[in-house]
Amino acid sequence: MFIDIRIIFFVAAVSGVIAQSAPEAIDREAVVRRHCPALEQVDTLSPLSVGNGPFAFTCDITGLQTFDEAYRSTGIGMETQASWAWHSYPNPNGYTLSDAFEFYDTHGRSIGYPTKANTPAGQWLRENPHRFALARIGMDLRRVDGTAATLDDIRQIRQRLNLWTGVIESRFEFDGESVAVTTCCHPTLDLVAVRIESPLVGMGRLRVNLGFPYGYDFTVKHSPPLQWKQPDRHSTRMTRRGTNRADFERVMDETRYFSSISWIGKGTIDETEKHHYRFSAAKDAAMLEFICGFGQNPLPSTIPTFVETRTASVEAWANFWKSGGAIDFSACTDPRAIELERRVVLSQYLTRIQLVGETPPQESGLTVNTWFGKHHTEMIWWHTAHFALWGRAELLEKNLAWYRTQLPTAQELAKHRGLTGARWAKMVGFDGRESPGGNPFIIWNQPHPIVLAELVYRARPQRQTLELYKDLVFESAECMASFAWLDPKRGQYVLGPPLWLAQEIYDQATSQNPTFELSYWVYGLKTAQEWRGRLGMDPDPKWAEVIARISPLPTRDGLYVGQESHPDTFINAASRRDHPTMLSPIGLLPGDLADADTMRRTLDAVVKTWDWKAKIWGWDYPMIAMTAARLGQPQRAVDILLSDGPNNQYTAAGHCPQRKDLRVYLPANGATLAAVAMMAAGWDGAASHDAPGFPTDGKWMVKWEGLMRLP
Repeated sequence: MFIDIRIIFFVAAVSGVIAQSAPEAIDREAVVRRHCPALEQVDTLSPLSVGNGPFAFTCDITGLQTFDEAYRSTGIGMETQASWAWHSYPNPNGYTLSDAFEFYDTHGRSIGYPTKANTPAGQWLRENPHRFALARIGMDLRRVDGTAATLDDIRQIRQRLNLWTGVIESRFEFDGESVAVTTCCHPTLDLVAVRIESPLVGMGRLRVNLGFPYGYDFTVKHSPPLQWKQPDRHSTRMTRRGTNRADFERVMDETRYFSSISWIGKGTIDETEKHHYRFSAAKDAAMLEFICGFGQNPLPSTIPTFVETRTASVEAWANFWKSGGAIDFSACTDPRAIELERRVVLSQYLTRIQLVGETPPQESGLTVNTWFGKHHTEMIWWHTAHFALWGRAELLEKNLAWYRTQLPTAQELAKHRGLTGARWAKMVGFDGRESPGGNPFIIWNQPHPIVLAELVYRARPQRQTLELYKDLVFESAECMASFAWLDPKRGQYVLGPPLWLAQEIYDQATSQNPTFELSYWVYGLKTAQEWRGRLGMDPDPKWAEVIARISPLPTRDGLYVGQESHPDTFINAASRRDHPTMLSPIGLLPGDLADADTMRRTLDAVVKTWDWKAKIWGWDYPMIAMTAARLGQPQRAVDILLSDGPNNQYTAAGHCPQRKDLRVYLPANGATLAAVAMMAAGWDGAASHDAPGFPTDGKWMVKWEGLMRLP
């Protein structure tokens, strides 16, 4: 039978996916297994986690959360988090967002923005609601003399996360006795399953502690410690104590949730102090096996066993790795290729276990709390676009579902700002309410819902997709068009003031026409117009006018600068720090308003003069690499992506620490996945040869499948 190859490529082009014509499929299991994290000593920056997207459990070297304080003091603490777990402290003063307003002139209108973050009202509104840790589950390890073990007592460490199965195996010795721990998470339920095998269990020297904290100590800005010092401000009630199970009801102010622990064999659970319980196996037992689950409602009477949970985890993770895209660097001879493959595999795991809950993620996911656990909407592209590019658009849609529910809130914010459509707040909790501070002037978050919906459509080009997301797309675009102001003197539409561009170092009250945002405005509005056409609708005339008359990208001395109102990017050393997003119009974006030669000179200037030592972030490296790739400089793209920069180091667990108080930063992981997918699968208009973003010098023989092009 003859098949016209042109038809195959036409269909692939419509869907945005082109499968590599490799002689044989990638051995996905081999790729994944060669990067399973394995630890033989304590590494407080590399605790391992298990999770299912809306729920995650992070453990130390014991396979549980035994040494949280020791880890937290020098690295990453131990937490159990769920995307639904939100709490607010009491608000006796009845603070509302208007209590944190400062008023700014906005083209003749006085508009209130919640910028007073350091007032009592601003502080409360910023801290609440916040995510909270459900519990801490750790070992009660006792020496022969009955004193508690310390981290220094743990010897002969061997810990491994099997990425293919989602199971952590931890082995160590304590006081000359062996301990083996297996830890896993159920793929659809918010529960962790643990099996502990050791002679210490039967001796009564290894038991399990279950503690319920009261939120966090927010006097610590990032990664705050758990709050154990206010036991009278919350309640823990054991509602059931059976021979193999105990149930708990937790109440923290207006927050109420439930937890259950069940076990195999004889065991007892007792309260040791308020909110603290100790679970012990029977005397002479060789094993302690239990499940600990959590929910907004009481858990069902029957919950999975350890064996059932492990079996479900193995099956679910195998299905995950076998689905979507894959990439194999094993044939590459560049010595850095294996590290890039490691980052890709670990980033897929980390983003899968904590970025697909019922509320969009914070920048540290479900590992630890940063910025009170709130979602920064400008990060949603870096958090989730890669899911679609890697053939898993349904995971991206988990996040878009929340955006759809928050349309009314965004519409109200637009009205307050004197705009039409839906204006997306910058820093939000589950309820979508804006938070004081948090740069409420940021605007590069506004087109994100449009372009993410477009990625879903490219993955699933159906009328149903258009109908599902059209309101999200159109309302976001409507707000963008109303935000652009027609300057009668210049006859052009301008953006701001006030605004806070992506390079967060300039005065909000005077900033106008940032390069990245101008290009993103055009691309977002063009994409929304395409959606109207697909639905048989005429182009929106206002959107068309803004596209046609928007200000050009600002330049100085033949280079793109951060913004028109402060064109000092390359003449002032203090301006060459933070995100160099003047590169984004060609790279992350397809090039609206941009000139390729000017962008090449700008890329050269950034590489030569930017502050690469401390003033650049983990997602900047992939973002710059995308620009280099789209400009036809694949060697530079690889060099930048794998640059030995201070915020571009990936730990054994796959995390990319940014600073001492921000040691988990998932935008870097998501950005790496997006950049690699683009460099392998290409982009609209890319060179026809395979992997156009990688060098063609013979050192990068990249094998890939199931990835999607970037627009």
